[in-house]
Amino acid sequence: MTVDTLPANVQPATVEEAAAIEAARQQDETNVGVARATGVLALGNVASRVLGLAREIALTNLFGASGAVDAFNVAIIVPKALYDLLIGGHVNSALIPVLSAVAAKQGRQELWRLVSVLLSLTTVMLAVLVLVLELFASQIVGLVSGGSDAETLALAAHLLRLTAPALICLSLFAVLSGALYALRSFMWPAFAGAVFNGSIVLGTVLLAPQLQVVSIVSGASVQWALARPAAGITAAAIGWLIGSLVQLALQMPGLKGARLRLTLHWRHPAIRQIAWLYAPVMFSLIMDTLVIRTFSYNLASQTGEGGIAYMGWATTLIQFPQGLVATAISIAILPPLAAQAALTTLEGAQAFKDTLGIGLRLAITLIVPATVGLFVLATPIIDLLFEHGAFTAGDTAVTAIALRLYLVGLPFAALDLLLVYAFYARQDTLTPALIGLLSLTVYMVIAVALLPRYGLFSLMIADSMKHIVHATVSAYFLRRRTGGLGQQRLFLTSTKTGIAALAMGVVAALVLPLLARVIGTDGLLSELSLVVISGGLSAAVFLVLAVLLKIDELRWLGGLMRRRLAR
Repeated sequence: MTVDTLPANVQPATVEEAAAIEAARQQDETNVGVARATGVLALGNVASRVLGLAREIALTNLFGASGAVDAFNVAIIVPKALYDLLIGGHVNSALIPVLSAVAAKQGRQELWRLVSVLLSLTTVMLAVLVLVLELFASQIVGLVSGGSDAETLALAAHLLRLTAPALICLSLFAVLSGALYALRSFMWPAFAGAVFNGSIVLGTVLLAPQLQVVSIVSGASVQWALARPAAGITAAAIGWLIGSLVQLALQMPGLKGARLRLTLHWRHPAIRQIAWLYAPVMFSLIMDTLVIRTFSYNLASQTGEGGIAYMGWATTLIQFPQGLVATAISIAILPPLAAQAALTTLEGAQAFKDTLGIGLRLAITLIVPATVGLFVLATPIIDLLFEHGAFTAGDTAVTAIALRLYLVGLPFAALDLLLVYAFYARQDTLTPALIGLLSLTVYMVIAVALLPRYGLFSLMIADSMKHIVHATVSAYFLRRRTGGLGQQRLFLTSTKTGIAALAMGVVAALVLPLLARVIGTDGLLSELSLVVISGGLSAAVFLVLAVLLKIDELRWLGGLMRRRLAR
């Protein structure tokens, strides 16, 4: 993975050798840069996911799998979906490439002028949209969750009116984060998600008891009960709104020296370029919103109370490795891929394939063991994190099944994200959109076909199949256009990682029941010990086998970490 430099007194024999050595050196620098950026983004994602889990733990402890949680999930899915559709999808597909080009070619002054236009247009457009959400909240939640009862829908409409203004803050944050990524400033955007989730946790924990805890006098004693979940869930919505404000404010230190002003210069040439790149992405996001979100929530709401909540808890656990590995690597790899794709030389084409190859192999070596470990330890992990308060053992069992079905598609989802970003780097947003349409069709057909027999779990099966189809088709077309994805090295890494991960899973499956009999499963300490010991032994098995099998990507990461610590 690293380049061996020639001794000072030895010169390359030919110009071609010198060029090859220089290209290898530059590629090594690119790989190291990707790894470092991945580290920052992964750390931010870890913090965000941990606090996201804390958010779910707070909700499950206070409300369980109740209609109140379903109402909250329905309420926040509307501004989240609109954010993804109108602004969020711009960041990686259009904003970062365009803003990077403006900063490189025209300087920071022109960059901030463009950012000012984007911020101004975003504020005006979304202020109108928020007004519509406030006026028609009842009709909107009815469309999203038609299978819920009237009480849940009324609560969801109330919560939507509270969370709708967050759409403006989320969108302004997206524009600013795109500008900071374009300037290679990863720190402030990377930790915004952690701040957002932390605000929701604090809002829920601090405000919910004030809103819903009542005393029940029984003889000489007073017992406390969470008697009004409909009132208490309002705290989570307030925390959601505050979190959007705080994460926007967090970007301010990174904007030192920025000259931002109100300007509605919508004819700015870069606006047209962004719109052109984003049009196919917007189409795919519309389909995603209609199918994956509205369609899925509607089906889940028909499977009984708590269906949406089970889906949300399983998704939260899936997002932890997804964000830690796939999202971090993808965002880190996008800038160098875009720069290499812009080169018309053979060296540029080879560098593009090399950079994408290291990203794919890194993703495989990290996501596969994470998937296997989470699959085997699903029940004790859910027990540890969620099975407290109103969350029952039955809820744990249902959530574990949902999680395992999601995990089938996780490795494909991780690789697919990198492949999609590779298309974006080549300024091709149409191909991923068309592939997405195909995979969404597969999702709908499978979900509807399996719903009568498998109920809620049909959605997880369909989701995994969607990722498998999307990743397979994306790899096929990208391979044809680039001349190859380094399939031999990719296959070798996948085989070695699969062997090590399989052995790790077997060890975890054997150790888990033995530990459960020895240390028990009751109590927080026993639950924590069960997860930590079995998970630690499994991870140790994987690392030992990774060394024996000589998985180069992990050895390279280890060497990079040792060099960083030695400084």
